[in-house]
Amino acid sequence: MMNSSAIPSVVGARRIVIKIGSALLVDSQSGKLREEWIAGLATDVAEARARGTEVILVSSGSIALGRGLLGLPATTLALEQSQAAAAVGQIRLAQAYQTVLEPHEIKAAQVLVTLEDTEDRRRYLNIRATLGSLLSFGVVPIVNENDTVATDEIRYGDNDRLASQVAALTGADVCVLLSDVDGFYSANPKTDPTATRYDVIETITPEIEAMAGDAGSGLSKGGMRTKVMAARTATSAGCALVIGEGCGLRPIQALEKGAPSTWFLPKQDPKAARKHWINAMKPRGVIEVDAGAERALGRGKSLLPAGIVHVTGQFGRGEPVSIKGPSGAIGLGLTRYTGDEARAIAGHRSEDIAEILGYEGRAVLIHRDDMVLS
Repeated sequence: MMNSSAIPSVVGARRIVIKIGSALLVDSQSGKLREEWIAGLATDVAEARARGTEVILVSSGSIALGRGLLGLPATTLALEQSQAAAAVGQIRLAQAYQTVLEPHEIKAAQVLVTLEDTEDRRRYLNIRATLGSLLSFGVVPIVNENDTVATDEIRYGDNDRLASQVAALTGADVCVLLSDVDGFYSANPKTDPTATRYDVIETITPEIEAMAGDAGSGLSKGGMRTKVMAARTATSAGCALVIGEGCGLRPIQALEKGAPSTWFLPKQDPKAARKHWINAMKPRGVIEVDAGAERALGRGKSLLPAGIVHVTGQFGRGEPVSIKGPSGAIGLGLTRYTGDEARAIAGHRSEDIAEILGYEGRAVLIHRDDMVLS
């Protein structure tokens, strides 16, 4: 166990990802949205944003809502039925979030992804850039798996894993998994009265993994094992992860006030973890920059095409490249352009990119968040 003062908190986090399961959003008997619950969550989100915390929601519920709207049975659905239910339910879900956030003067955005999107480095960077832009505009992204097109081969299968991936790729401080249980137990508390809850887990050991069960609740897919997998992903990226009971009308407020929960602790902060990840990559090419660009990078700026004097190597979007300046090696970064594209726009202003390449591109070649300086 650990001193309670050392346990992380939702309060004070720079950026949090909140995962909401189907069983919290949708009434299992009627198949309808729990409108009072989602309104309470919106109030929690508004209060977090008011104290300067950026919020991303990873929300299940589209299939569960669509099932009810289409009158489908509460049994395992065929793939095409699940995809149809998701298509119908996703509109209702997005509308519900927009409705409850609008009174707080908060805009919502829908972001649908598949497993392939975060496993492919180019798509990974695109998602990261899109979410970053939305947050910079003060928008709350509502992320969900694209169940209308995803098949078993290209899906996460549960939003616990998706939430941890979103937390990792956006550099979140805290990932909240709202569940129907109030934390991680030594055994299933519903069937074993001797089960004990852990307040804090510093390291995910084989013993901890063995304690995790697979049973999920009615409408949800994820069990405790998937939550432990999610915790491993999040903590390795420098993000603390908490499992808390979410059935109450103000679940985030309850966590803030010390409701029972289990915290999985990271070993380092998100920025350090990301730098370590990038630093471990083998560069596929070299970007040489002029003295002005070198000084700008030293001040924490992104690399613009105008500061590039030479490009060596064949590399794709999202791949690592070395950065060199007049004084020598500067660092390593993930490029947003291919080698051929970088060569074409080298030395040109960002506003000239569309004319040179024939299509709109990003203003920077390597964003400062995707760069590690020597």
